[in-house]
Amino acid sequence: MEILQNVHSYLAYIVLAVLIIAVVNAFLGWLGKKEFKFEKDLRISLFALILSHIQLLVGLILYFVSANGLNALQEFGMGGLNSAARLLALEHPVTNILAIAFITIGWSRHKKTNDDTTKFKRIALLYGAGLVLILSRIPWGQWL
Repeated sequence: MEILQNVHSYLAYIVLAVLIIAVVNAFLGWLGKKEFKFEKDLRISLFALILSHIQLLVGLILYFVSANGLNALQEFGMGGLNSAARLLALEHPVTNILAIAFITIGWSRHKKTNDDTTKFKRIALLYGAGLVLILSRIPWGQWL
């Protein structure tokens, strides 16, 4: 279990870095009215999407096998959890699932247009919203 928790923690650094790169790249492309290029822009966005989904999968596995996840909710209920436990057992997973949904919608919506500016805009806004949500619910005090 400790290995899985370490993978989830260290992979988070990579996911955050790639998401930040994808969001900055999308904003620069959108505001600079650049051409959306397969070799760079699509790959950065796709890599961020894939890593986010892998991180979600690792997190969900950890949620169901960890004492801080579903087990904590079942054992103590909402009233018995302190704020740190509630963050790990409820707020972190729910918010991050919502964040990954935003990122996935951003990827899906960018594919439905041929306009480069619109592609960048959709990725910038929806990936950006996902990134903000992720950053808002990282358990900073417990993170490796």
